Amino acid sequence: MMERTAITKQTIELKVAGSSPMRAYVAHPLSGGPHPGLMVFQEAYGVNGHIRNVTDRFAAQGYVAIAPELFHRTAPPGFEGDYKNFASVTPHFQAVTNDTAEEDIRATYDWLHSYSQVNTHQISCVGFCMGGRISFLANAVVPMRAAVAYYGGRIAQTLLNRASELHGPALLYWGGLDKHIPGNDRRAITEALDAQKKTYVNVVFSNADHAFFCNERAAYEPNAARQSWALTLEFLRS
Repeated sequence: MMERTAITKQTIELKVAGSSPMRAYVAHPLSGGPHPGLMVFQEAYGVNGHIRNVTDRFAAQGYVAIAPELFHRTAPPGFEGDYKNFASVTPHFQAVTNDTAEEDIRATYDWLHSYSQVNTHQISCVGFCMGGRISFLANAVVPMRAAVAYYGGRIAQTLLNRASELHGPALLYWGGLDKHIPGNDRRAITEALDAQKKTYVNVVFSNADHAFFCNERAAYEPNAARQSWALTLEFLRS
């Protein structure tokens, strides 16, 4: 895959079983293909400018990248939260259950799997914050080639029982300063993966906090962001 591949962008609408339609932002190379597919799962602040930018960056690396709007049941289409007002996104964040997320994951995966520009044997996922948990779940729900989870909250509390179902290798990122996800939670996750003999890479940036990858948030840590991006690309390729 080449750096800075020319890309095209669009917003589509997906049908979700038992629910309202779900919008999704899609970016992919203008030419060539079929390309590997990638689901990009949002933070708690929606498919905002940051998530669209990340999706574009993956597209420029040669992926058909799609970011579904996981708040479609409770928020208007195109919803973007305010990084300075977590209370404004809390109702939408809390409404995303594992059951509803599974339906959204399947709808997104099915679109990628049916899209002519996607290599159906190379579909992976990446997620940030809330989306990190969704990425971990997606790896259990559909046949992911690989799954990347940036500081996914509540995996230890709600998804350890799904560890045996993971399809592809997992790459897990954490911030050592993250008070939302303590070391005990991180250890519980890796112990569950070890018990199931799953392949994973576990990375802790000791000087980084929660949300260290987002350059629009106060916790942004540029070195951790840059290094994790390089590792993510290599992990997904290999």
